[in-house]
This record gives sequence, C-alpha cells and structure tokens, in this order.
Amino acid sequence: MSAPPRVLTVAGSDSGGGAGIQADLKTMLALGVHGMSVITAVTAQNSLGVQGAWELPVEAVRAQYRSVVDDIGVQAVKTGMLASAELVQTVAELIGGTDAPAVVDPVGISKHGDSLLAASALDSVRTQLLPVATVATPNLDEVTQLTGVRVESEDDLRRAAAAVLSYGPKWVLIKGGHLPGDAVDLLTDGSEEHWLRAPRHDNRHTHGTGCTLASAIASGLAKGQTVPEAVAAAKEYVTGAIAAGFALGGGIGPVDHGWRFRTGG
Repeated sequence: MSAPPRVLTVAGSDSGGGAGIQADLKTMLALGVHGMSVITAVTAQNSLGVQGAWELPVEAVRAQYRSVVDDIGVQAVKTGMLASAELVQTVAELIGGTDAPAVVDPVGISKHGDSLLAASALDSVRTQLLPVATVATPNLDEVTQLTGVRVESEDDLRRAAAAVLSYGPKWVLIKGGHLPGDAVDLLTDGSEEHWLRAPRHDNRHTHGTGCTLASAIASGLAKGQTVPEAVAAAKEYVTGAIAAGFALGGGIGPVDHGWRFRTGG
C-alpha cells in the first residue's frame, strides 16, 4: 500500500486540542493526508484563553524540520504560531529550501485576543516569511497588524489583498469572517480573483478555524490540487466544521474536525 500525501505543520501546541498542532493534525487525518509536525511553542490553553506560552529553541525547531523533510519528505508545509523573529527567520529559511508549496497562516492573535507573535517579529514575517508563501491566509486583525489596512466592509478586501501581496506571497486569502453578513473570503494572486461565500452559522464555538482552514488548504495542495481548488475545498470543509462546533469548558469550544465522519458529508 502506498503512503498518502504528506503534510508538515510548523506551529504551536494547544493543550486544549482546539487549535494549533492538534487542530492541524486532526484536519489532515480527516482529509486523507499524513500529517507530521514541528512544534515551535508549547501553550497552556483552554476554552477561556492562553494562560502561558513557552517558545522552543531554534535548534529544536530546525532539528524537527530536518528530521521529517530529509527522511520522509513533504508535499506541502503549513505554518502557524512562530512567536519570535528568530523562529520566523529560521522557518522561512527552511521553507525556502524545500521544494513544496507552503501555506502561511500569519498567526498574531488567538481567538480569545491573546498575542501569539512578538511585535519585533512582524517585520520578519513581512520580509522573510511571506515571500516564501504559496498562499498566505491572514484574518482581518492580522491584515491590520501586518499592513495597517483596516477592513470594515467587503469593499476593503481588495485593498487588503493588494497590501499583503506587496510582501511577496504568490496568493493571498483574505478571510472576511469578522465582517457582518455571510462569511466572505477573497483569494487572489493579483490578477485573478475568487470570491468564496458561505452562510454564517450561529455558533460561537469556532476555536481553531484559522488553523483548520490553512491545514485544509495545505492538504489539498499536497494532493495536487491547484490553489483555487484547494482553497474552495478547504472553505467547504471548515464551514461544515464550524456548523458542527461544540461546547467544551466554560468558554469558546472548538470546531468539529470530524464532522464528515458523523454526517457522511
């Protein structure tokens, strides 16, 4: 039996299992690829927020990456929480030397509003990480953090996309989930545009949506899909996961990564 496509996530650990490495690996399993991980940070995290975060040494991150890529190989890489300028620079260098598409989720702030990226690392994200991205997937807060552009309506999404593309990713997916109305995202490479719409589900349990979407895109790319195909499939998957999100603890629960197993969808 041949091995399934392989996807490597480079991200932080979420002890509550809703986001980060845990969400990434659940998504990859659900979508039929073999998930592997490079842990960049350990967080103490639950449904109420992030109680603590501890960054791993650069040497540990580099060793994990080389162990996987040099022996097993990858068909796609996905990045999440990188925390510091030193980690951003290291991961950008590693991705730049890997012949595989990269999905960069420029994680800056958690679902609960906790900072997950040092202010000093923002310039490294702009100048080193985004230029090696096949697809960058910022939400509206991250767009503002990276570019200064504030998106207040659907009409602002093009301006936001142009600002992120100026840093060098091949494609950008501006996630408009924080806008009122339908959940509208804009995918563009600066010439072609794809508008992705989905109904907004009345469910507050949305922890892990960004990680899940980026991992789903990477899974599609690993299977050989084009960027528009992978993003459209990922949007469908995460929409179903949000609809099936469930309560855990006393705060914001996670999306349901296994919703298709239960619905047959």
